[in-house]
Amino acid sequence: MVRNLRFPLSVAFIILTFSAGCKSSRTPEQPIPFTHQVHVQKLKMECMYCHSFADRSIVAGLPSVQKCMGCHKFAGLDKPGVQKLQEYWKSQKPIVWNKVHDLPDFVYFSHKRHIKAGIKCSQCHGDVGNMTVATRVSSLGMGWCLNCHIKKGAPRDCWTCHK
Repeated sequence: MVRNLRFPLSVAFIILTFSAGCKSSRTPEQPIPFTHQVHVQKLKMECMYCHSFADRSIVAGLPSVQKCMGCHKFAGLDKPGVQKLQEYWKSQKPIVWNKVHDLPDFVYFSHKRHIKAGIKCSQCHGDVGNMTVATRVSSLGMGWCLNCHIKKGAPRDCWTCHK
């Protein structure tokens, strides 16, 4: 006789949550080809220069076209990517970047908390400074995050990440 097995809703939720990670492609195509390698390795720019909200907000933020143009009014003018950036500047349109790290809507994540706890950007995002194209290297699924929380002695109750 086959028994009808049913999972309690909470068990099903946990199974789905453990498997859920980023919704986006590992390496989404971007409106402008951008290399972190040049900006980080060659020009020695820190993450916080462009992602200036990371230490004070839940989001890290992306630089405005105005911020990029601070340097690219003068630098790299012969590069196709910079020329495309200048088109956005002239048309006064923001660049709509495709998310590399896009967590499910039911997950609450705060960059600020992690920065204040001394977590380096590379622990979650990988060695972005050596990437020519931004690529997600970690699943950022619940199990992946929970393993880090266990190792670091960080909070593990459900309400820490699920608001």
